[in-house]
Amino acid sequence: MSLSPRPAAHPPAQTGSYYERIDEHRYKPTVHASGAWDPDELHFSPLGGLVVHAIDHHLAGRPGRGGGLLLSRISYDILGRLALDECEIRVETVRPGRTIELLEAVVRVADRPVVRARAWLLAAGDTAAVAGGGPQQLTRPGELDSWPMASLWPGGYIASLDVRPLAPPRPGRTTAWISTSLDLVADEPISPLASYVALVDTANGIAVREAPTAWMFPNVDLTLHLHRQPEGRWTGLDTTVTFGPTGQGVTSTVLHDVTGPVGHAQQMLTVRPQPE
Repeated sequence: MSLSPRPAAHPPAQTGSYYERIDEHRYKPTVHASGAWDPDELHFSPLGGLVVHAIDHHLAGRPGRGGGLLLSRISYDILGRLALDECEIRVETVRPGRTIELLEAVVRVADRPVVRARAWLLAAGDTAAVAGGGPQQLTRPGELDSWPMASLWPGGYIASLDVRPLAPPRPGRTTAWISTSLDLVADEPISPLASYVALVDTANGIAVREAPTAWMFPNVDLTLHLHRQPEGRWTGLDTTVTFGPTGQGVTSTVLHDVTGPVGHAQQMLTVRPQPE
């Protein structure tokens, strides 16, 4: 299997969105949200960003609350098949607080819970004098060629991406920038964090250890820890994929924006051969 990118012109910008709002809590996916393992399923990446968007709306609906808190960790558990169908997202406050708060979001498709997410919000403060400890920033995406990731993976979501690796992708190890010209939700302002998170789950597909035509390795969760709020339209993924000997794997990623590292992401994989 070769993952080496061919030098490519940057893909033409697409228009549209991954989701359209139906009402206060329900959203309809477009063809651009279709998955890589099965085009009739949702790709989790834009759904993860949509959950953050729902959290943003939950916080905005509470006057005087949430403005001084920053989402610092979000952990998603994927409970089952993500059908390419409308979804409902409900957010509740589990542990209220002025300096630390815990929220929970549940995504339902066909009235069945398919994703459960928990987000810790921490108080914002000025710690610039002691900031440091992360890796060096990555080569900027404007200096890199695009990689046709759609030659490896199907689905509308992958086809919507501009993927720019820093070096030819290798099995189990790739660093790349990811961006899209599509809106997360049609005709709605989206926070930089929601737009950023909507691309993070791509990590499990940029550094595959084995051909996805022969092996399956979907992730059953995604957890992000952030030490800084990301900015800009590019999500940087410095990714390593490890397979164990008993059917489990881990995708580990250092997260970047164009000014430097912002945190880490982890995905637990179930590794199995494709059915005959």
